[in-house]
Amino acid sequence: MPQGSEKRSAWSKVRLHVVTGKGGTGKSTLAAALALALASEGRNVLLCEVEGRQGIARMFDVDPLPYEERRIARGLRGEGDNGAGVVHALHIDPESALMEYLAMYYKLGRAGRALDRFGVIEFATTIAPGVRDVLLTGKVFEAVERNSRNKGAMRYDAVVLDAPPTGRISQFLNVSDELAGLAKVGPIKNQSDTMMTLFRSPRTAVHLVTILEEMPVQETADGIAELHRNRLPVGAVFVNLVRPRDLQAEDLAAARAGKLDATRIEQDLKQAGIDADDDLVRGLLTEAHDHAERRALEDSQRTIVGKLGIPVLELPRLAAGVDLGGLYELAADIREQGLR
Repeated sequence: MPQGSEKRSAWSKVRLHVVTGKGGTGKSTLAAALALALASEGRNVLLCEVEGRQGIARMFDVDPLPYEERRIARGLRGEGDNGAGVVHALHIDPESALMEYLAMYYKLGRAGRALDRFGVIEFATTIAPGVRDVLLTGKVFEAVERNSRNKGAMRYDAVVLDAPPTGRISQFLNVSDELAGLAKVGPIKNQSDTMMTLFRSPRTAVHLVTILEEMPVQETADGIAELHRNRLPVGAVFVNLVRPRDLQAEDLAAARAGKLDATRIEQDLKQAGIDADDDLVRGLLTEAHDHAERRALEDSQRTIVGKLGIPVLELPRLAAGVDLGGLYELAADIREQGLR
């Protein structure tokens, strides 16, 4: 990450933080922690999800979210803060987004609800995935671009989007190209073109989440390359689930080479009051070898991530799993490493 004042300026212009990653890397967890980290800087933040899993509700231990912005948490407070900001959440589903779109642009009112009963909503969002993505991203765009003319609507300093996985993120954000064969003119085409001006601007950053394994790291590298090809701005790489480094390098090398002193280990166990037989010692030596092999793999992948040319933040594996307290712990780590 940039150092000193550069840390604070690196993300100061970003209004939309898009979080993507391969399944199983903790993408949704990192999006939630990022929202809390931004709120801890005194910002009012909207955390959005678009994949229909109600992941935000589970992580924050609240009721399932409707298609409505709900306050769910406050950010951390620290020394010298002017006060913590607030995190709101929004669960965006394509059907509700289309109903809102029809009401906004075509003033359909009850007629729009009638279309829903006839299955037109499901047809439109299923048969034309490009339209579906415009509707989902369109709601996010509206939240970012709100101004004083949006009477009664909450205005946010930052919006965090828990987005689709890395393999689909460029297609999801590149709504203008996706609609090219469906709509060449009209309000939905105009809306998609306007959204692209935001998605390709310095006010947007696409962050990628990975773990230190070969497939997620390779998918992250491929995702970065595809984002660059589509002129979409890449933010940071979040390396998640990082194991603690409790052993020294020489001990790891000895464990990996099978050269740990079994007699010394047995003596240490007995001094600790543990009845150490041969089976226990052999089991511990096997565990140590496997751990050293795992660490060597992680270090090789860490080197690859470091060469991607993107700011990197590492976040720990939480021993107790992810709950609300764990999200705050990750938010504090993100804040400490300088994401602003």
